[in-house]
Amino acid sequence: MTAVRNVHERVIEAPAAAVGALLDRLSAADDPIFPTPAWPRMRLDGPLAVGADGGHGRIRYHVTAYEPGRRVRFDTPPDGGLDGYHELTVAPLGAERCRVRHVLECEVRGLLRLQWACVIRHIHDTMVEEIFDNIERAAAGGVARPVRWSPWVRLLHRLGWARPRAIAIPAAAQLVRTSLDRPDYEDAYRMELLPGMPRDPAAWTPILRDAFPVLAQAGGELLLDVNTAGLTARASILVDEHDVTLSTVVRADSLRARLYWAVVKRVHPFMARAMLRRTHRALALAAPSAGERNRAATGRASATGSPDAP
Repeated sequence: MTAVRNVHERVIEAPAAAVGALLDRLSAADDPIFPTPAWPRMRLDGPLAVGADGGHGRIRYHVTAYEPGRRVRFDTPPDGGLDGYHELTVAPLGAERCRVRHVLECEVRGLLRLQWACVIRHIHDTMVEEIFDNIERAAAGGVARPVRWSPWVRLLHRLGWARPRAIAIPAAAQLVRTSLDRPDYEDAYRMELLPGMPRDPAAWTPILRDAFPVLAQAGGELLLDVNTAGLTARASILVDEHDVTLSTVVRADSLRARLYWAVVKRVHPFMARAMLRRTHRALALAAPSAGERNRAATGRASATGSPDAP
């Protein structure tokens, strides 16, 4: 068993009340500080309050202490191999400055000791510093020295990025569902949309590296003509409130097309998943940070004179 104590802190040039108000929005739909979409979003089974359960990615925890605007503590379940807590606090340093502090204390057992040393600690340190960056962006107007990912963190991020799951072509994908009569093959793969990722299906066309013609667009769905080697094929990119889905339908109308498809269909599922995953990660990394999104939303609200402006 290994005892771990990990501490990060930063002085923010903003009042403690302003930073505390950001802290109170952790896990909300408009969470201004948790570093998503670059990392999995924080989810709780209810509002931020003592007793709420949730986590981010594979990390699970529950809220055991909450002082609005000042402190929140999350305890990790011992059955996960990482028994302890992490805590985020805001303390004033005068009228216009404050200190934000994150403390992780835990006992690490078994193989998790190696995982902590080689993987978890590097990701944890980067994410905490990104939380601090977002606090500065949202409360102080910008961050002078944003955290930079090490090559190791970049590799871990690439390897750990979520993978598409296979589903039936969704009912909402009407364009692709009605695009071919009697298709010989169809599939669909889906990934979750994270906050800040584009909702316009046209932004997702890099999934398909070639510039395929767009046949139609309606209801958040983009239909593309992906005919090749005699195959009649259509691809659909559907973006809804929660997910992005890549669907494909194929019909082989000739002997040449059937022979070609007999080979290609063995690698098609792998390629479709890989292309969707690659584009999903690229768009997540290119998206504005939570702090930038908060600043933009605050600016729009100020311009209209309404805090509820869209």
